[in-house]
Amino acid sequence: MSAVKLKLKKDDIVEVIAGREKGKKGKILALYPDERKLTVEKLNMVKRHTKPSAQNKQGGIVEKESRLSISNVMLVCDKCGTGVRVKRKKLEDGKRVRVCVKCGEVMDKM
Repeated sequence: MSAVKLKLKKDDIVEVIAGREKGKKGKILALYPDERKLTVEKLNMVKRHTKPSAQNKQGGIVEKESRLSISNVMLVCDKCGTGVRVKRKKLEDGKRVRVCVKCGEVMDKM
């Protein structure tokens, strides 16, 4: 498969724009670029029935985050406070950064 370029990174804050969790914000825990999915902290929770094992001696019903489609989330701008579109821009020193389309704020932490 060819490498998929994403405009999202781990630990970014995103807002869900579609589905059951619409309007909620959270931090990205994991990205799966080949599947075009991601996991967001405390969103899209599902219940899984687990057997007792070495790690989980009790077993039972465990709640955990499920994957969301990347198309259902938008990156949240610190300045705007809402989900925004992002474009890439090259700085004078040659470094490429993500920029908010709405306000022009640089999204990458330096």
